[in-house]
Amino acid sequence: MLAKQWLDNAHSIMNKIEETQLENIRKAAEIMADSIEKQRWVHTFGCGHATLPIQEMYPRIGGFVGFHPMLELPLTFFTNITKGMSVQSFVFLERVEGYGKEIMKGYRFHKDDCFWLFSHTGINAVNIDIALKVKEMGNKLIVFGSAAEAEGKQTRHSSGKTLFDLADVVVDTCVPIQDASISLKNHFDKIGPVSTMAFVTAVWTTVITTAEILADRGVKLYIHPSHNVPGDTTAKERLEECLKVYKDRVAGV
Repeated sequence: MLAKQWLDNAHSIMNKIEETQLENIRKAAEIMADSIEKQRWVHTFGCGHATLPIQEMYPRIGGFVGFHPMLELPLTFFTNITKGMSVQSFVFLERVEGYGKEIMKGYRFHKDDCFWLFSHTGINAVNIDIALKVKEMGNKLIVFGSAAEAEGKQTRHSSGKTLFDLADVVVDTCVPIQDASISLKNHFDKIGPVSTMAFVTAVWTTVITTAEILADRGVKLYIHPSHNVPGDTTAKERLEECLKVYKDRVAGV
């Protein structure tokens, strides 16, 4: 049963993340906690399906203020598949060197901010542009992706660097480089990708660890509440408080 095979693959990757990546997840979370404690940002960026873990963080029930999404629409929305913002346009744009530099010009950053980038292979130019700018500014850079599997792959950036080469902390998502994980009868290409599941697994273990560190330090977190729980009469007020804090902080970005 192929569905069971996909579940087995997913469980195996989650187990491998637990067995091999918790130390680096803790290192990443310490950096993030330092920024959030100072009321600064963890800026997050990815392209294509690597934007999905970014959308998991905030605003999200159980997430908290401190994570700022840098989502570039042409690199995010390609579900049209054809016509405007098509798959072909996306594949072209994520490989255009210099595009990431222009994206960075749209924001104001602080020395206490850190950056969290997502890329399965770490070889495309737009991510590397952004990482190089982060290093130039002197901020901390955290990268999540399939680092071990991508080792030896040729970068598409003139710097000769991959995203993983530039990171202060790398968390390996432990996903096969092909991503799709299931062979199908009478077909060459596999189905059933696992990178999104791995990204989200790694994200929540990191965000939760960051929250734990901050709570242990006595820092108040502004947690996005569920407003669907019967009898919770203060959820609306807590949500409004979260959004106000977010708006006040993001005004400086």
